[in-house]
Amino acid sequence: MTGEKLPDPASLGYEAARDELVQIVRALEGGQAPLEDTLALWERGEALAARCSAILDGAQARLAKAGESGEPQ
Repeated sequence: MTGEKLPDPASLGYEAARDELVQIVRALEGGQAPLEDTLALWERGEALAARCSAILDGAQARLAKAGESGEPQ
């Protein structure tokens, strides 16, 4: 996963960001990566988690707005 050019987390949809985050968590749980790779994975994971959170927050806001207006969006 490290050493290759990965897409900017901001460009990923929820499912892609979540799936990559799951892979990173598994790699980190394995504990076999060198320190520099572990740090890079951690940083990437933080960015992916922030992206997933932002997408979910946006979806929640849309649902709240739709609920207030009583109309589907």
